[in-house]
Amino acid sequence: MYSFQKNRKNLTALIITYNEIGYIEKCIESISFADEIIVVDSYSTDGTYEYLKNHPKVKVIQKTFENFTNQKSFALAQATNDWVLFNDADEIVTNQLRKEIENVLYSKNTASAYWFYKKFMFKDKPLNFCAWRSDKNYRLFKKSKVKFASSRIVHETLEVEGKTAVFKEKLIHYSYKNYNDYKSKMLSYGRFKAKEDYLNDKQFSYLCLILKPIWKFSYHFLIRLGFLDTKKGFIVSYLAALGENERYIELRKLQATPTPVFNYKHIEV
Repeated sequence: MYSFQKNRKNLTALIITYNEIGYIEKCIESISFADEIIVVDSYSTDGTYEYLKNHPKVKVIQKTFENFTNQKSFALAQATNDWVLFNDADEIVTNQLRKEIENVLYSKNTASAYWFYKKFMFKDKPLNFCAWRSDKNYRLFKKSKVKFASSRIVHETLEVEGKTAVFKEKLIHYSYKNYNDYKSKMLSYGRFKAKEDYLNDKQFSYLCLILKPIWKFSYHFLIRLGFLDTKKGFIVSYLAALGENERYIELRKLQATPTPVFNYKHIEV
């Protein structure tokens, strides 16, 4: 398929995990073309670590989870190749997306980092309108040209030196397993955002507590046409608003506590 194979740059695939059995297998299979696969696991209890430890292509390291930026920065430091593909454990690289990645690895003129769009799945069916269908994340980049922004602990952000580009093909993101699992993710995400707000000296207000969840629901369900996803769209929009509500409730608690203790469970979102 690809000529001049000697000119291909080596690729390291990175993942952070916590209790991802049932999803991590497909993820690993989809990135098996990488020359190196490294997974940083937050002491999973569901068999994820054992699966990874026994996989012939995977190097797995266990590290206590503090926050997403810390965990991903640690994972990035383990990569031995300059080109890195950073996947979440519930994301699948399609064959078409793999071709785009390979084309970059064979090319002489490249960007420093590439944005990936996602196709979000509600169980096994795509969400066509609501959720984060137009959001994009850096997934393929040169290790030597990036670093994670220290001010973010959730929805971690890369700071990139040099030009960036966007891939045409999308990652498949299996974020929604079931109602309780996704609700737990959104509540956990809200608590992490509260910690980030607290550390950045953002002040709690009752106005935000009331209006932000309403805006979050309206944004997903109305502005992004989530109502066209029918019941699925309502559920995802409602849980997004619930996470935003949790964010401000938690921020209020943190600011009312003289020495708050952060003990948030790692849940991939």
